[in-house]
Amino acid sequence: MSDPIPNEIPKVYEPHEVEKHWWQAWESARLFAAPDDPKGLPTYSVVIPPPNVTGSLHMGHALNNTLQDILVRFQRMEGKAALWVFGMDHAGIATQNVVERQLKAEGKNRDDLGREAFIQRVWKWKEESGGNIRHQLKKLGCSLDYEHERFTMDEGLSRAVREVFVKLYEEGLIYRAQRLINWCPRCHTALSDLEVDYQEINSHLWHIRYPLEADPQDHIIVATTRPETLLGDTAVAVHPDDERYKHLIGKNVELPLVKRLIPIVGDEMVDASFGSGAVKVTPAHDFNDFDVGNRHNLERVNVFTADARMNEAAGAFKGQDRFEARVNIVRELEELGLMLKIEEHKASVGHCYRCKTVVEPYLSMQWFVKTTPLAQPAISAVRRGKTRILPQHWESTYFNWMENIRDWCVSRQIWWGHRIPAWYCGRCMENAHPSDGVIVSRTDLKVCPHCGHNDLRQESDVLDTWFSSALWPFSTLGWPEQTSRLQAYYPTSCLVTGFDIIFFWVARMMMMGLHFTGKVPFDDVYIHALIRDAQGQKMSKSKGNVIDPLEVMEKFGTDAFRFTLAAFAAQGRDIKLSEERVLGYRNFCNKIWNAARFVQTMALPHADLDALAKIDFDPAKLEVKQDISQWILAKFSEAASEVRKGINEYRFNDAAMATYHFFWGTYCDWFLELIKSGMKSEDAALRKEFATVAALVLDQSLRLLHPFMPFLSEELWQKLAPRQGALLPTAKFPSALPASRIAELRAAEERIEALTAIVEKIRQIRKETGIPDAAQLSKVVLFSEDLAALERIGAIGVHIGNLTKIGAFELNRPEIKAEKGVARGITTFRDISVWVDLKGVVDLQKEKQRQEKELAKLNNGLQGTVKMLGNAEFVAKAPPELLEEKREAEATYRKKIQEIQEALALL
Repeated sequence: MSDPIPNEIPKVYEPHEVEKHWWQAWESARLFAAPDDPKGLPTYSVVIPPPNVTGSLHMGHALNNTLQDILVRFQRMEGKAALWVFGMDHAGIATQNVVERQLKAEGKNRDDLGREAFIQRVWKWKEESGGNIRHQLKKLGCSLDYEHERFTMDEGLSRAVREVFVKLYEEGLIYRAQRLINWCPRCHTALSDLEVDYQEINSHLWHIRYPLEADPQDHIIVATTRPETLLGDTAVAVHPDDERYKHLIGKNVELPLVKRLIPIVGDEMVDASFGSGAVKVTPAHDFNDFDVGNRHNLERVNVFTADARMNEAAGAFKGQDRFEARVNIVRELEELGLMLKIEEHKASVGHCYRCKTVVEPYLSMQWFVKTTPLAQPAISAVRRGKTRILPQHWESTYFNWMENIRDWCVSRQIWWGHRIPAWYCGRCMENAHPSDGVIVSRTDLKVCPHCGHNDLRQESDVLDTWFSSALWPFSTLGWPEQTSRLQAYYPTSCLVTGFDIIFFWVARMMMMGLHFTGKVPFDDVYIHALIRDAQGQKMSKSKGNVIDPLEVMEKFGTDAFRFTLAAFAAQGRDIKLSEERVLGYRNFCNKIWNAARFVQTMALPHADLDALAKIDFDPAKLEVKQDISQWILAKFSEAASEVRKGINEYRFNDAAMATYHFFWGTYCDWFLELIKSGMKSEDAALRKEFATVAALVLDQSLRLLHPFMPFLSEELWQKLAPRQGALLPTAKFPSALPASRIAELRAAEERIEALTAIVEKIRQIRKETGIPDAAQLSKVVLFSEDLAALERIGAIGVHIGNLTKIGAFELNRPEIKAEKGVARGITTFRDISVWVDLKGVVDLQKEKQRQEKELAKLNNGLQGTVKMLGNAEFVAKAPPELLEEKREAEATYRKKIQEIQEALALL
């Protein structure tokens, strides 16, 4: 037996000291740096959804990264080379906005600095202030590969971005065109459809008279939600089947205020039931109108500047803000008698997802990716099961978007980001070269490759942030080079993400991954739910219900917080979080701590420390003789199986609760209580067995807990035995015992299951009859038709006595049934009945009331079951196994009712 006993566990659990110490130990040991060459080891890889460089840890990050860490720590303990890629996103618009706000506070703007100086300023901010989230993720215990940190604008990823852009351009999948796009007048950039947040606001519906050319005294009434764009109208549209307007199709109207003649066109886009059934068509300022304009070859008249002010085409309204112009245009229409009426109307208005400015449909020259050819393989990959999306109902959301996908506007009119690798040659433009003077290149250009002239200007736009993010799974591993890391860890094993970026990110990674590597980027996509407040409300600063994860960790410790998130992370169900729930699992941490202290104090002096010190010890090899020992091994095996199954199936709540129920409900509440008397025995062999089993099961339980509670589990695991420098993240994760060993333990398991059921029933009777825990009961008699089972229980009767303070413990003694003042209960184990002699220790009248209450409950249950079985429709439709279950329930109710009626007669 090894000599030294590990350091004493302090009386009080102080999480912060534990967390700081063990993070430093793991980092020093380089446990989380995945090898470039796994040397034949199985691999497991995950890429972090890269947090913005501007970011700070919020509840969404905390949940997302806790779940990833559970997966990665589990797989690492399974002996796999586990890579969890760490990195951050340059977050184009968000980061630029941060630095622009700093400049504004200094009385400057980006134009004062110029492009190059501004970009240097952003890099400086990134180095000084960005990456705060890295430290916060370490505090959360996230075992990322920080040694190979990536950034979406680092040299390697920038090369990958350029290669993808050029390749797509060469394949005809990237093009430049004048299109209507979402434009933010504040950020001065295009936005993709996904970057527009729609909010319902109270607005109006204006009904305006458009005079007919043939008879200016006659009008067609046009209903609009945007009178300020009237100046850019180039047609009025009606439904071609609308009988009210069929005769007007092909005629002209005079555009109010402008007095320009525009046609009336028939188009099925028009909803004849909306407003007057006639709508204005403004191809330069509405997406539907843009399509109508293309179908009818209409002119596009832009009346806005990039600041959303009226331009030269707006005539007298030039220079006015769009909303100021709205008021003035409406007033002038009213003065001219052209405003028929104004109605209250709710409108869905798009806002910039970053600055919340109202977005403007704006006609401009932009770069686009043709997505349909890229989407088809990505759809097929999910349909064929190459990538699973879990929970499965999210697949329909994915398919719906991918099957209706629109070309992706990837250019942004900002300075911070990947500058589009395109150049414009003035000479070629003048000479109408077939290239139109546009050159896209993998390398920076000094002269035009077509004409050799140096009259070159690089594209000023940068790429959408999500363009580089779409390459994240393979670019972070070294692509376009065929690196050893790419070959070892791609495709990745799993992506854990929120539902809000299925379109922004997941779908685009699928498209890019398949197109450029020929492989899906991940085997599984797990979509986690949203964290809400205790009332189920979405957290927001305006509501004042935001819970700061950093504050929660400071107050309760990281492990309690992580376990809470896992325990409530049920598939497809949002998490209602409150500090009270975290406090509950902080108490669980205390329970684990105190159990370990008990084992260290009471068990370790008698335990086999040689077995305990083995990092790869296999519980299946442990030979034990006592029922209690065999039972706890069987129960631990069951828990280990449930935890494994839960993690492998992304049922994190099931895995967490399996550890919770086993450790608290089985190991602490039963096993440690059952062995206390044995630990005081004179029998050294008995003491050694109980002590060794207690310590080994604690060792294995800490391994089960490690993915959920990394710091606490490491601290206690180290104090159980000499580890010779080994750390818990490298220890073997527990497995279920072999079926043959489980069969050997079955009899002992049954006996202890019977014991626990009997003790629970006696304790229940004590509680319901108000008998103090310290009061001695004179006797308890057990009855069962299974005489063999009773005999086996008799062998462990001493433990029942120790746990329930019973003077005498007897089996099948019928005369007690004739005595007055006896309480009776039915156990959950084979319907063994428990008769407790209450004479002298309980108020018999109260006991009578208890039995009557139980009888009423059983009668209600019987009535409900009988009613169900009497329903012909239910009987016809219910599965056979459910009918059988209900019939058995009816028989059980009737039997228990009869038994209680007999007990009441005695009382």
